[in-house]
Formats: sequence, C-alpha cells, structure tokens
Amino acid sequence: MEKPRQSRAGLWNISFGFFGIQIGFALQNANMSRIFQSLGEDIEKLPGLWVAAPLTGLLIQPVIGHMSDRTWLGRLGRRRPYFLAGAILAAIALFVMPQSPAIWFAATTLWLLDASLNISMEPFRAFVGDMLRKDQHSAGYAVQTAFIGAGAVVGSLFPSFMDLLGVANVAPPGEIPDTVRYAFWFGGLALFLSVLWTVVTTREYDPVEMAGFGPAEAETQPAVRALASRSYAGCSAWIVAGLGVMAIRQEFSLLREVLLLGALLIAYGLASLIAIALARRGNETNMLSSIVGDFSGMPPIMKRLALVQFFSWSALFIMWINTTPIVAQYHFGTTDAASAAYQTAANWVGTLFAIYNGVAAVAALTLLPWLSRRIGQARTHIAGLVCGALGYGSFFLLRDPTHLVASEVLIGIFWASVLAMPYAILASSLPQGKLGIYMGLFNIFVVVPQLLVATIMGSIMAAFFPGAPIYTMAFASSTLLLAAAAMTRVS
Repeated sequence: MEKPRQSRAGLWNISFGFFGIQIGFALQNANMSRIFQSLGEDIEKLPGLWVAAPLTGLLIQPVIGHMSDRTWLGRLGRRRPYFLAGAILAAIALFVMPQSPAIWFAATTLWLLDASLNISMEPFRAFVGDMLRKDQHSAGYAVQTAFIGAGAVVGSLFPSFMDLLGVANVAPPGEIPDTVRYAFWFGGLALFLSVLWTVVTTREYDPVEMAGFGPAEAETQPAVRALASRSYAGCSAWIVAGLGVMAIRQEFSLLREVLLLGALLIAYGLASLIAIALARRGNETNMLSSIVGDFSGMPPIMKRLALVQFFSWSALFIMWINTTPIVAQYHFGTTDAASAAYQTAANWVGTLFAIYNGVAAVAALTLLPWLSRRIGQARTHIAGLVCGALGYGSFFLLRDPTHLVASEVLIGIFWASVLAMPYAILASSLPQGKLGIYMGLFNIFVVVPQLLVATIMGSIMAAFFPGAPIYTMAFASSTLLLAAAAMTRVS
C-alpha cells in the first residue's frame, strides 16, 4: 500500500518548522564572527571558536537519527518530540547569546545553540521521507529548501532592519550592538513558533501504518553482525592517525585547535574498538555498535555523495567564518571591530547572505527542477557546484561591495543545489527503517569538513596569509571544483 499523497498544505506544514530553524542558523552564521570580534577576539582565532558548531553536529546527529528511528511517543509521534525539544533549547540559547559578557560565555552558548538546532534539524530530513511517497520526495525537499532560504533571508536581514528603525548598530568596545541583540531575541521566538506549527499541524504514521506501506526493512542486527567480523586493525589505524596529528601539531607549533582533530580521530578508533567488541559478544541492540555498523555499511551511492558533501561544506564553512572580516577589510577598509565602518560592513554581509538565501529559495522551486528534468540530478548538482566556485572566486575581482550581489546570486544557486540535490538523489535509495540514522550519518559529511576548517584553518591563515582572510575564498573555490569532479562519479 502506498502512502497518501500530500497536498500543498501538507507539504507546507511538514517543512514549515525549518523556516524558524534556519532563522536560528542564519543569525548564527552571519553574526557569530561579529559577536566574537566585538568581544575582542583576534581574527586568526575565529575558526577555533567556531569549532562548537561542527563538533556538536558530529556527535548529536547520528545519535538523534538512531534514537528517532526507534521512538514512538503516542500522539507526539516519532520525529516531532525532537523538533520540540530542540526548539525550546535553541530559543533559550538565542535569548541568552546577545547577553554574553565575555568570549568564553559566547563560545559556550554557541555550543548550546548549535546542539539544539541540530536536535531539531536532523529529524526533519527523515520526516520528509516518513511522510511522503517516493514520487513526492523531490517536491518535499524542494519545499524544505525554499523554507530554508526564506528563513535565512529573514535571519540575515533582521539586524539591518533594526538599523533602519534607528536601533543602535554600534556598541562600546567589548559589547554587542543592540541590532544584533534584538535580532537574536526575535529569532528565538520565530524559531519556537514555526517548529510548534509543524508539531501541531502534522500527524505521523504510527508503526502499524508504516509497516502497512511496505515490508519491514533494514533492521539493526545485520549491520551489527557485519561489524562483528571486522578486524581491530582498522581501529588501531584511526588511533595512530590521531596520535600522528598531535605529533605534527607539536612539531610545527600549530594552533591548539589541531589537538581536537587528533583527539577525535583517537576517539573514533576507540569507539570502533568498543563497538566491535560488543558486537562479537552478541550484543546486537546497543546504540554504539548500531551506529558504527551502519557507518561502515553505508550504501555505495551514499559514500560517493558523502565525498561531494565533504568538499561542498568545507567551502560553505569558510564563507560563514570569513565573509564578515573579508568584506570589512577589503570592501569597507577597516579591521577595527568597534568602528562604525565595521558594523556597517557586517550589516552588508547580512544583506549579502539574505540575497544568496533568497536566490536559493527561488532556485529550489524553479531553476533546479527545470534543469534536473533536462540534464539529470547529478549534472544539475555539478552545475550548482561550479556556480559556487565562480561566486567565491569573484571576491578577488570585485572591490565595490555592491557588486558582490552578483557573487551571491551564484552562491545562492550553489546553496540551493547543496540543500536539495544530494537529498533528492539519496532519499529514494535509503531503507525506510533506517531513514533517521542514515540521514544522521550522511550529515556527518556536512559537519566533519566544518570541523576540519575550524581546527586547521587558523593555522593555515597564520602560516600563509596572516591578516589576509581574502585568500580563504580561493581555498573555498578550489574545494568546490573538487566537489564537482567527485560528483561526476554519481550517476
């Protein structure tokens, strides 16, 4: 039996919560470097402070995906409990963030904010697969991408809107401007209400109904049993790699954030060792072995798309960290975070981010479906990745800040493609019984590149282009060309 076909109102309700979640992400992406610099942090240390975002995603998304596959809380359902819990915590973080008295407080609150946003966001990807029949997956992810773009436009523009209303856009050294403060408070309220809308207006299919839509698929045990046959040698390789990273950091006096990268490699090696040991003892229901086993047994198309995601999100994270200092330094002529020129540049970055997100919202519903019908989803994504590479590269050529609008149009097409095409290609290939965990594992390749950027980009900047963040855009452009090359392996 096929799932009922969702109406336009149904597609709207299923994804409307993403509108508020993306307001939260947009406020974070466009303003955290501004907040850190306003509180007195040096530009070379920004990547290390941003490490909270990818690290929390890396730890939380597979766990939430695994848990949501196995949750049923009666009328509240399977995915919606996580939407609601994450929204409450994220709203609290957004209200607290602009009150940060010091850098350490802002960094700690960023951990809470990103963790909460990930708790709400991760099940939304699986929610589309749960609620829609396969022939509506592309439409479902397109609507979701449109809400992502719309939410990001609102979140990105709100500080500038406050400035137009006469709210103070400049604060004394060590303080956060009121425009940012009010924007975060608005974002907390909007996030909670939009997620609440999806929770209230949707009804999930219960386990009996889901079983009626098709045969039970992909139980946990096969992946765990396959894990039991693995050698411990692979675990040792991860541990040795982590120790090697730490040794390199010590030898070349790299920034301390590189230690975190080594620690994570060691931690994954130890986790794999424990997971294999538990699987060999016949413990087939533990979460660790299930996650490690599913990670090892990803479908081939998921592995190929994972490489594309790795390069794509490396470029995106570089952009989010560095666009504000780049535009301030190269287009507004200032590096003083307490100056009016810097705050004007930061507001303009918010506008630029709103432009690329607005373009993404339109492209997701118009350009990408039209293009994919003619050249296929894979080639469409290649075209989107090339647009992103051209957009990043154009920062070197354009010195008038208003001309950067053209750059953001290209980046917006790329952003729409990243949010829609990989998931549309993947969703119909994944087993329903593991939709949550596989989406969570797929998103590891969204957060791991961000984590690498956060841990090593500071050292790269300090060593090769100190005080010149514009060169990070060249790095980002190159990684997108690598992503396009990797995408040629996906049919």
